[in-house]
Amino acid sequence: MAEVNIKLGNHTIGHEDLPYIIAELGANFNGDFAIADEMVARLDQAGVQAAKFQSWTKETIMISELYGGKPAEIKAFGHKDQAALLDALSLNEKDHFKAKALCVKYGLDFSSTPTSFRHVDLLLDLDVPFLKIASMDLNHPIFIRYIAEKQRPVILSTGMGTYAEIDAAVKIFQDAGNDQLILLHCTSLYPPEDTEINLFNMADLQERYGYPVGYSDHSLGVTIPLAAVAMGAPVIEKHYTLDKSMEGWDHAVSATPDEFARIVSESRRIILARGSQHRVLSEREAAQKSTFRRSLVYDTDLKAGTSLSLENITYKRPGTGISPADYASVVGKTLKTDVLGDTLINKGHFG
Repeated sequence: MAEVNIKLGNHTIGHEDLPYIIAELGANFNGDFAIADEMVARLDQAGVQAAKFQSWTKETIMISELYGGKPAEIKAFGHKDQAALLDALSLNEKDHFKAKALCVKYGLDFSSTPTSFRHVDLLLDLDVPFLKIASMDLNHPIFIRYIAEKQRPVILSTGMGTYAEIDAAVKIFQDAGNDQLILLHCTSLYPPEDTEINLFNMADLQERYGYPVGYSDHSLGVTIPLAAVAMGAPVIEKHYTLDKSMEGWDHAVSATPDEFARIVSESRRIILARGSQHRVLSEREAAQKSTFRRSLVYDTDLKAGTSLSLENITYKRPGTGISPADYASVVGKTLKTDVLGDTLINKGHFG
């Protein structure tokens, strides 16, 4: 398919000096908007493009039997039961407006992952630059179709997905005439082992579907997302926390503000260093030839009338003389003058 031109906020995917970096706050601000304010402020300082939340309630993601929860988890958050905990960590409608206001305050794009049809509509009312479909909904064609038909940019995570499931999801977008799709390679483990990440699959997804393919990271540290950038990922998503030791669900596998700052700065270097697939010799590197390369040099003093042979030649710096690649142009030639050893061979020395 033709190259897809997708714009998220002020960022054109694949045409910038930095990937579009999404910090996934999720529930990591623990329902406290004072913490959320600090988190978003630190992201602005780090140079991240987007802060993403999650739009869910206990009713939109699980049956009521699952509200029982783990006593230790509930106690840690100070809530009497799992239902109260989930209510405290989820965003109500008013909270969505507060979350967007924080992002506007600090100049970041705001988005969220909807888990219901009404959340999709709410996020569109908030004019998010993209909608995110979580890996858990990759096999939910009715929900995917509802989102695809909105004709907005969509980021689709492929965690736990088979090719058949990804094929089906992509076809929904094609049938809807929505080419504003970005796929994210993802391993839905928290954290995955390095051997379970399989970054090379990004290239296969790109070739198979023709859409931009980024990476949603759940690994520890910043090495793996930076490797994804080096492999061409135009979008990086990673969970975000102020402190990995905070009580909560995803803090341990999340990046801190300092780690996001590293992702930003090192991604910029990586993209500059990636260059293109074409061989390019810069002016600065070309200028090094005269210093680093060798030239043809007389191995010993020679008399006029000598027929130059390979035994009379050695190869030394600087590279300002005859290139070793051109040795055949002087071998067999007769000297018309005496020459000194350890000096550059010059074609003017021959008759």
